[in-house]
Order: sequence, then structure tokens, then C-alpha cells
Amino acid sequence: MTKLVNIGLVVGEFSGDLIGAKLIKNIKKYLWNVNFVGVAGPLMQLEGMRTWFDINEFMLFGITNVIPHLSKIRFIKYNILNKLINANISVFIGIDSPEINIFLETKLKKCGIYTIHYVSPSIWAWRKKRIKKLKYATNNVFITFPFEKKFYKYYNVSYKFVGHPIAENLPLYPNKILMRKKLNIDNNSLCLVMLPGSRKIEIDMISVSFLKCILILKNIFPNLIIIVPLNNQDRINQFTRIKNSIIPNINIKIVNYPAYQIMVASDVALLASGTATLECMIAKCPMVVGYRIPLLDFIIAKILIRIKWISLPNLLANKYIVNEYIQDNLKPELLASTIIKIILDKCYQRKIKNIFVDLHKKINFNASEQVTKIVLQAINNNSC
Repeated sequence: MTKLVNIGLVVGEFSGDLIGAKLIKNIKKYLWNVNFVGVAGPLMQLEGMRTWFDINEFMLFGITNVIPHLSKIRFIKYNILNKLINANISVFIGIDSPEINIFLETKLKKCGIYTIHYVSPSIWAWRKKRIKKLKYATNNVFITFPFEKKFYKYYNVSYKFVGHPIAENLPLYPNKILMRKKLNIDNNSLCLVMLPGSRKIEIDMISVSFLKCILILKNIFPNLIIIVPLNNQDRINQFTRIKNSIIPNINIKIVNYPAYQIMVASDVALLASGTATLECMIAKCPMVVGYRIPLLDFIIAKILIRIKWISLPNLLANKYIVNEYIQDNLKPELLASTIIKIILDKCYQRKIKNIFVDLHKKINFNASEQVTKIVLQAINNNSC
């Protein structure tokens, strides 16, 4: 192609930013005359994408927290829609963030624009009726987990299972020694990676329990190294304030490296639920998951959400393999005792890593390349 191709992309959180950056990088291998516009995070911007809004505008959390911002969200959605239409895009790719992207996809498809929804909404957990909206909003839905297939088949909605792009980040057997050398971590040291969330409210509600857990662990393992990967200065400042109020005399290393690299180099992880649990799984790092949300949100979630577990490795395995501590069970003592058992039990470490290898295989299908080929096909068809 000689003419400039415009592709619209919208992500609403940092996990989508990671997926979007991989996709942009892959598309650019085939198209030199391509322009990406929409809403991007820092990784997508590094790949050359122009963003119209700060991704933090969308990183609201919980039902009760979203309600006061509904008018603002509506304004932003229509603003993005108008900009996408005026940008003369050939294809629109909404990555996750269904509340924003299904709206955009519906409107853009009516305008004759080829629309893709990449990463299925959690219809298997709640709000199953969204799958019917997807049917009319998109030309293609790319699902990332094998257990999602039955929902799309049941509702007779076309889909393509591509696996998860995060699975492409690492080999089945990551080299821990090499990664430690790269990150300047002594090979004989005991290392814990901690991820208290990427949203403001998550860090507020989870960090204190995590930090009190660290205090217990440091009393038992004085030489324990704690590393926290954070890539947003506001979240770094927020976490540092909380850390200094809870454990001011304990050294915690905050870094801007990709989380999965730190996970490969670590012996154990303490993390909030979310895509980070999937990254930890492909890094083959034993983990403990903790989560807490506002009480009213939790009550509503208990009524609406129909899943046994919250962490992705448990959902993917369809059994309880990763320890989860939620709401009132998010206690420092429980977290610490579980982490101590993991550190001391070499047999468990080998067993869980083997399970993670098997789960990695289930979602590793070169997703970015598969999606790229369909995007290119859509662009070619549109140019005819």
C-alpha cells in the first residue's frame, strides 16, 4: 500500500496498553505507512501512537466509584467517537474495556468501519447479555482463554480464539539466572515481587495489608529483597506515602521494569488480582493473591458475579491452585504464613511451576500475529 492507513485503537487500562503495544509493533512489521490514533497508554505511545486522552481518565474502579463520573465518561466517549470518525480510520480495535469499546464499536460499525473487540469481556463471570451487544457491535471478537469458547458457541456469536498475547512475552521455561543478571539481583538472594494494583483505589485498599505482611516476612527473612514494579508517577508517589507510614525503615525497591521480568527473577510474588496474575503464571513465579474492594461494591459483586475464584490461573485451571485472600481474609498474617510455606517448600515450588507451564501452553498461540493478519485483511478489503 502507498496511501496512509489510519487504525483506531482504544485501551482503558495498563494491561490493555501492554497488549496494544505488542499489536502495534507487529502491524508495523507489515505496514510502513500506518498511523495509530485513539486512546493509548505509555507503552503504545512509545510505539508511536497518538493519544487523545490520558488512560488514567478511564481507570475508575468499582460500581460506586463510576457513578459520580458517568456524565464525564459519556462526554469522553462521544468525543472519542467523533475524533475516530473524522480520522478516517480503516479499522477500529477496542482492547478490553467493554464499557467504552462496545459503545464505540456499535457506532463505528454503523458507519461502515470494520470493528474488532480484542480480549472478550468477562461474560463468563457476570453480565452475560453483553455478548449479544458484541454480536451487533463487532465484525470480529478475539477471545484469549479456551474456557470462553463455550459461551460464544452457546449464544451463537462468531469469534476467533487467538490465545493471550501476554503468553508471547516469555518462553515456557524462563531463565531466572539470566534475568537476575540483567536486573542486577544477586543469584543467591531471596526476592519477593509485590504488585498492589495499578489503580489509585486498589493501592489505597490493598497496600497496607501487603506492607504489614512484608514487616512479618522481614522479621523471619531479614535479607529478603522486595521489588515493586510501578510505571506511573502518581501511583509511585501514592504507594511511597503509604509505605513510609507503615514500614518507613524497610527498604523497598520501586522500579519501572516490566512486571513479568521482575517476576521471572523473583522467588515468590504477592499481588493484587488481575492481569498481573497471568503475567506471574507465565513467569513461572509462585504467587499469593490478595484483593479488597469497597464494601458496597463487594455486596453487589456477590449478587452479580458467578465465579468460584478471582485469579486468572485458577480460572484457567478450573481449580484452586493459587492462594486467594479477599476482603476480610486479606490479613497480613494469612498472607505471610502462606508466603513462608511457599518459600520453604521446594516440592510445592516445582509442582506449581509445572502447572504454570501447562497453563501457559493453553494460551500461547501467537495472538498478536493472528490478530495482525485479520487487521491487514480488513484494511485490504476496505481499500478495494
